[in-house]
Amino acid sequence: MPWPMPLSSLAVIPLILSVFFVQQWIPGTDRTFLQCSALQVALGSRVLFPGKGAYSASIESYWSQQEQQLSPACIVTPRNTKDVATAVWVLNTVAYTVGAIGGRQCHFAIRGGGHTPWAGSANIESGVTLDLNGMRDVSINSERTITSVGAGARWIDVYLKLDAMNVSVSGGRASNIGVAGLITGGGMSFFAPRYGFACDNVENFEIVLASGNVVNANAKENPDLWFALKGGSNNFGVITRLDLRTFPQEKLWGGLVYYPIETQPAQVKAFQALNAASDYDTYASAINTYGYSAAMKSWGVSNYLMYTKPKAYPATLAPFTDIKPQLFSTLRTSNLSDFTLEQGGYSPSGQRTFGNDAVFLNRVFDIFNATLPLIIDTPGLLTSLIFQALPASITEKSLATGGNALGLDPTVGPQVLMLISFQWANEADDKIIRKAADTIFAQVDVEAKARKLGHRWLYLNYAAAWQTPIDGYGPSNKARLRAVSKKYDPRGLFQTGVPGGYKLWP
Repeated sequence: MPWPMPLSSLAVIPLILSVFFVQQWIPGTDRTFLQCSALQVALGSRVLFPGKGAYSASIESYWSQQEQQLSPACIVTPRNTKDVATAVWVLNTVAYTVGAIGGRQCHFAIRGGGHTPWAGSANIESGVTLDLNGMRDVSINSERTITSVGAGARWIDVYLKLDAMNVSVSGGRASNIGVAGLITGGGMSFFAPRYGFACDNVENFEIVLASGNVVNANAKENPDLWFALKGGSNNFGVITRLDLRTFPQEKLWGGLVYYPIETQPAQVKAFQALNAASDYDTYASAINTYGYSAAMKSWGVSNYLMYTKPKAYPATLAPFTDIKPQLFSTLRTSNLSDFTLEQGGYSPSGQRTFGNDAVFLNRVFDIFNATLPLIIDTPGLLTSLIFQALPASITEKSLATGGNALGLDPTVGPQVLMLISFQWANEADDKIIRKAADTIFAQVDVEAKARKLGHRWLYLNYAAAWQTPIDGYGPSNKARLRAVSKKYDPRGLFQTGVPGGYKLWP
C-alpha cells in the first residue's frame, strides 16, 4: 500500500480492506462502485453521483459532445490540493488492492478545462472523473513577477485578473481553454515569439504524485519532473497549481479579418513571408484559416492577426491588411481578455508540421479542397484548414528557461503547424469524417516527403486521438520521459489507471 497517506484518508482504511475481502469472495462485485464508495467516505459531498444536478452540470460543461456523452460512475470535485491528494491516494490504494488479488484495475480521468474534444481525453465511461473545476484561484505576488494559477482555471480567469494590473503571462489564445492542459502540451501563445511556449514560462508546478504526496517541480526541486511536465501531458501526476512568470504588458492590437476565397494565393504569400523573415518581429503573429460551411455552400478565408503592442497596422502585418477585398474586420486596440473571448476553440481532427514553403502550402490547400466532395453532404459540416507559424524565435527560447520535452531544434528554421478541424452534427458520420481526414493526411505526407519538408513533431494540443505526438519528441526525449515516469510513478498509475491522453508506453 502506498505511503505516506494523507491523514484525512484514515477513515477510508476499513473500506479499502473490504475491497480485498469482497473481491476474494464475491468476484462479480462492481469494483468501480467500491472505488467511488471509498472516495465518498474520504471526501464526502465532494463526490458526485449520477442523478444529481451537480453531476449533470459537470458533464454538460465539457466543450465537445463526445465528452458529454460519457457517464462516469462518480465525479470527484476537489476544492484544494489536500482534496486532490486524498483522492489520488484512495484511487491508487484501491488500484493496488484490486491488482494484488488479480482484479481489473479501476480507471479514472483528470479534467482541467475539459476542452480536448475526443471522447475519453478528460472524461471516462463508468470510471471516476477527477474534475478540478473548483480549483480556479488566480493570485499574483507583490513584485508582480509570478502569477499562481489553480489547475482548474481557464485562461480567461487569468487574463481578467492580470489585464487590470497591466501585466500578463504567456498563455492560451482562447478564453475557455484550460491552463494546465495547454501548458503540459507545450502551449502556443500570442506571446510565444517573445517568450517561448507557455510551458517555457512555468517557474514551478505543484503536483500530487501517485503516492498522494505533494511535491514542487522547478529548477531546484525535482528538476527532471519540471522538465517532463513541460510537454509530457498527464503522465506524471495531478497538477494542482502552476506558478507562471509574469511581465509588464500594455494593450494589444489585432483581431479577425475575413476575405473571399479568391484571395487565397495572396494569403499564402503573406503567411510564408512573415514566417520566413530573418529578423522576425516577435510582437507579430497570424493564424491563417480556410473554412468551408456546408450550410452556406462556400469557402472563406480569415486571418487572426495579433501585435502585442498597442500599435495599429504595424508594417510587419501590412502584407495581410493590404489584401483586398475584406468582407469584415474586427481589428482594434484592446486587452488580452477581449481578444481571447473573440477567439473560438478548435475541434482538431489531426495535425502535421512541415517546412515553410509557399508552393507546398498552396498544394496543401488544393488537397484539402479536392477531398471535400467526400463529406460535402454531411449534416452540420464546418471544416477548416489552419496554418500557424512556428518561427525559430519561439523554439530558441527553451534552453534559456531550463528546456522542455518537445524536442524542437531551432536550427532547423521556421516550420508551419497545419491543423484540420471538422465539426458535424451526427455520430453516424464519424467514420466518413475520419476517412476524409486520413485521405488528406496521406496525400499531404506524400507531398511533404517528396519536397523534403516533413517534420516528425506534432503539437500535442492539436493532435487527434489516433496520433502519437510524444513519439514526435524524438527517441531520447521519450526515453527521458519514461525514466521520469518510473521514478515518480513506479507502479504506473498514470499510465494504466488514466487511459485518457497520450501515454508513454503502448
